[in-house]
Amino acid sequence: MAVDLRSWLVVYAKGFCMGAADAVPGVSGGTIALITGIYERLIDAITAVDADNVRRFLGGLTSDRDEALAALREMDVLFLLVLGSGLVTAVVAIASTLEHAVETAPVPTFGFFFGLIAASAAVLVGEVSVGTARRKLAAVVGFLLAFVVSGAAETLIPEGSVVVVFFAGMIAISAMILPGISGSLLLLILGQYTFLTGSLSAFKDGVFGLLLGTNGLDALTESGAVVVSFLVGAVIGLLTISRVVDWALEHYRDATFTFLIFLIVGALRAPVVQTSTRLAEQGRVWSLDLVGVFAGAAVVGAVAIVLVDRYAGDIDLGEDESDPEMDPEDVASGDD
Repeated sequence: MAVDLRSWLVVYAKGFCMGAADAVPGVSGGTIALITGIYERLIDAITAVDADNVRRFLGGLTSDRDEALAALREMDVLFLLVLGSGLVTAVVAIASTLEHAVETAPVPTFGFFFGLIAASAAVLVGEVSVGTARRKLAAVVGFLLAFVVSGAAETLIPEGSVVVVFFAGMIAISAMILPGISGSLLLLILGQYTFLTGSLSAFKDGVFGLLLGTNGLDALTESGAVVVSFLVGAVIGLLTISRVVDWALEHYRDATFTFLIFLIVGALRAPVVQTSTRLAEQGRVWSLDLVGVFAGAAVVGAVAIVLVDRYAGDIDLGEDESDPEMDPEDVASGDD
């Protein structure tokens, strides 16, 4: 079968757009996947990567090549690799810019993030009804979890630990299947966002340093363990936590989305806490001028999300797209 290079370049470009979105807290790569028309294919490919298909592939390598190829096609491996390559390219390309922005201009940067998160929450809150006891509980738990963790992460969750980074990767990757919530937002809640963008930027500099013949080995060694730990966690999370989320969406769709949306609302504390931390490191405190800069940047971020939502159209989070005639209240048995 001939390779349609143009089609795969389009997939790569869509992956790049997803990565660019997921690199910024408040913008969802899942939403970009939905807008660009690859969301269902992405979910199908992820869920097809299971023990049975992996066994079929490995067994087929030694006994039945056609069976191995069939397993690869069922898992849509080429699609995942091309899409993932675009996504990783975007994250790596943007990491240095984000690190520089956070370090040199924390107030407008985190203000912009605040606006992205606030507008995302405002857009999504209108998509769910919190009219039942279960959904109200889900909303409260989601809000409190994000609000508390956002404030305590600085002291309770250490930066630099490969174990913490591993679990952060597991948690962040689950956002790939969720329109409306981004992996970087989850990292911001956990207090690992700036550390990981810095580590990725250092890793990239180390790689280029080796390629150009300059001394990049130290930077590569120091940051490599962090990047590898995150990637391993992400792969495991994609095959585990993402399936749990997918199961929750299938069986308790409305309650799960309510939890996730109010998780975003609670996460509004994170950019404020991160800004205060960066100001303290610089020996500065909040002032009326800085509040104005923060608010202005937040407005810009909010406008950006409104524009994305306008192109996304109406995303009904309560309906099961596989059966458009099904009543949203009946999609998840036992939801209410």
